[in-house]
Amino acid sequence: MTQTSDNVTWLTQEAYNQLKAELEYLSGPARTEIAKKIEAAREEGDLRENGGYHAAKEEQGKQELRIRQLTQLLQHAKVGETPPDDGVVEPGMVVTIAFDGDPDDTTTFLLASREYASASSVETFSPQSPLGQGVNGKRVGDEAQYELPNGKMASVKILKAKPYTG
Repeated sequence: MTQTSDNVTWLTQEAYNQLKAELEYLSGPARTEIAKKIEAAREEGDLRENGGYHAAKEEQGKQELRIRQLTQLLQHAKVGETPPDDGVVEPGMVVTIAFDGDPDDTTTFLLASREYASASSVETFSPQSPLGQGVNGKRVGDEAQYELPNGKMASVKILKAKPYTG
């Protein structure tokens, strides 16, 4: 699970290993593959009208951006344990809330960094999102408020908070 506090991102060992493996792949084999695609397209001739070349260069740019993002994230990562199963909402918890206290209008989500969202089968909300900030630190049974994009306040009740197990 992840939590960003200033420039520090908290990760479980599993999440850290997954992101490190992605970085190693992108920095090694994937870089070699894209360089070969660019070279092959370059050999086709006129680069101004070479769609394959431009597509490969665009792919390379996206790949290099992801490499920079992962490098920065992992440089500032702190590896920690899964949060305790104590009913307190914190990053790494799967949280079920009821909107405006209505037990029929509920949603369940993982409170974690967006970096972890792709690995999760449950919807993910960042601790920095308005909802994430509103529920973070609350306990099961507590009410929480957060600001909607239109500036109005919304209220939710925390129904469940369990550590994410994958």
